[in-house]
Amino acid sequence: MTEHLLKILIVGDGNVGKSSFVNRYVNGQFNKMYKMTVGVDFSVKVLQWSDQEKVRLQLWDVAGQERFISMTRICYKGALGCVVMFDVTSATSFLSCRHWKRDLDSKAMLPNGDTIPCILLANKCDVAQRAVSADSIDAFSKANGFVAWMETSVKDNKNVGEAMRRLVQEILSVKSSLDSFQPGPQHSVNPQLDSENSNSRAAGCC
Repeated sequence: MTEHLLKILIVGDGNVGKSSFVNRYVNGQFNKMYKMTVGVDFSVKVLQWSDQEKVRLQLWDVAGQERFISMTRICYKGALGCVVMFDVTSATSFLSCRHWKRDLDSKAMLPNGDTIPCILLANKCDVAQRAVSADSIDAFSKANGFVAWMETSVKDNKNVGEAMRRLVQEILSVKSSLDSFQPGPQHSVNPQLDSENSNSRAAGCC
């Protein structure tokens, strides 16, 4: 059995649903109460990817508040993929995605120097009052190098698992091509953070 350890960042402005997204994906739960992330929340989820492959995801939910952004360089270290999220009812959070993507591209890189795979998620699509059109999101996604974009609703559990599966698929594809150029055993990223508990969760500063 091959096991892949993948560190994935979840970034975006505050109050767009990042923590709720992670909680829904890892624990299958939705909590209406908003609790601001301070620093970084860390969760683990294990996927049985195929008969021969297991994927252990380290999900790093990075605080969206401006005062925490200076901490992100060390948080980004070793990341192999990223979710950039905005609230489809907030044009401001959508515009911020350009900043998040540029910041990410300047700090998180694959061993060959390429940018890490990112998926763009338009959250809260269950709300009727949209502030961003699908055409705008599509054009922005293509112009800024995202592997894909999806509308999600954490509340309705729409496209949460599908979005992560699409991102993991892309990461494994990129990782496979990188590994073929680097013969020898592949070491886990941040092995000290590995955990046997697929629902582990810890809050703290990176």
